[in-house]
Amino acid sequence: MRILSGIQPSGTIHIGNYFGMIKKMIESQNDGELFAFIASYHALTSVKDKEFLQKNIFEAAVNFLSLGMDPEKSTFWVQSDVPEVLELYWILSNHTPMGLLERAHSYKDKVAKGIASNHGLFSYPVLMAADILLFDSDIVPVGKDQIQHVEMTRDIAQTFNNTYGDILTIPQHKIDEVVQSVPGTDGAKMSKSYGNTIDMFGTKKGLKKQVMKIVTDSTELDQPKQWQNCNVYTLCKLFMTDDELIQLQKRYATPGEGYGHFKLTLLDKINEHFAPYQERREHYLNNPDEVKEILAFGANKARKIAQEKLKIIRDAVGLNY
Repeated sequence: MRILSGIQPSGTIHIGNYFGMIKKMIESQNDGELFAFIASYHALTSVKDKEFLQKNIFEAAVNFLSLGMDPEKSTFWVQSDVPEVLELYWILSNHTPMGLLERAHSYKDKVAKGIASNHGLFSYPVLMAADILLFDSDIVPVGKDQIQHVEMTRDIAQTFNNTYGDILTIPQHKIDEVVQSVPGTDGAKMSKSYGNTIDMFGTKKGLKKQVMKIVTDSTELDQPKQWQNCNVYTLCKLFMTDDELIQLQKRYATPGEGYGHFKLTLLDKINEHFAPYQERREHYLNNPDEVKEILAFGANKARKIAQEKLKIIRDAVGLNY
C-alpha cells in the first residue's frame, strides 16, 4: 500500500500541527510505503519572496527529519526536485473540465479571504492530482477541507482512464475521525491565523510565555478547581499517562494550587516530550549539507519512479514517437 502526503513549507510548527497531522504521518511509515514531499510548487500560490520560501523549505525538511521522518523507510523529497510532476499536470489539465475546478471550495474560500485570483490558485487541484497520480498512490491522508481535492483527483483519473485505459491508480482519501482538535491558548482551535499557538521549537522563554497565556477561569487559590473543561488539563492529556492524569485531577480538587502551577506542570511535560526532537533539530540545523543530501537521495528515488510512470503516460497519449 502506497501512502502519499504533501507538506506545506509554512515555517514555524506548533503542537496542534504535530498532534493533528505530523505525528500520524511519521507513524504511517510503519503502515505502508510512505511518499512525503515538501510542496514547494504549491507554495508559490501564496509566497512571492525567494529567501522566505528557501528558508521555509529548509526548515520544513529539518523539522520533519527531527520528528522522525526516516529517509530509509520513506521517500522524502522537495516537490520541485521532481519536475516530471509539472508535465503530468499539463497532461491532466487536458482532461479536467472547467466546471470541476469552478466548484472547488478551497479556491472560492481563498479568493473570498482576499487572496488574489490567478491561474495557479485556480488549477491547484490539478497539480495536487498530478502529485498523487504520478506515484500510483493508494491512500492520501487529508483533513476534511481537502477531501474534495482527492475526489477531484479521482474524477480526473477516471476521465483519463476512460480515454487511454487503466493507467492511473484511483486513490482513496483517509480521514482520521478520532483526531482531537488541539485547543490554543485562548481555547479556540490552535492556529497561526488566530495567534494562539504553542510552538514546538521556540525558545524556552518564548514557550513559557505562550503556556502562561493559556486562558483559565478565575477560581481562587484556596478553592478546588474544575479540570473537566480546563484548557490546561486538555493540553496535558496530550502528554500525560492515565496515572499522571489521575494525579493531576487530584491536584485540581485540592485547594492550595492555582492554574499557574498546572501551567508549569504542562510546560515541563512539553519540554520533556520534545527534548529529543530538539536535539536532533539542532544537529540538522548545524549540518545543512546533510539535510540537502537526504533530500537529494529522496528526490532521486522519487524521480526514478516518476520517470517510469510518465513514460507509460507519454506512450499512452502519443508523446513518445
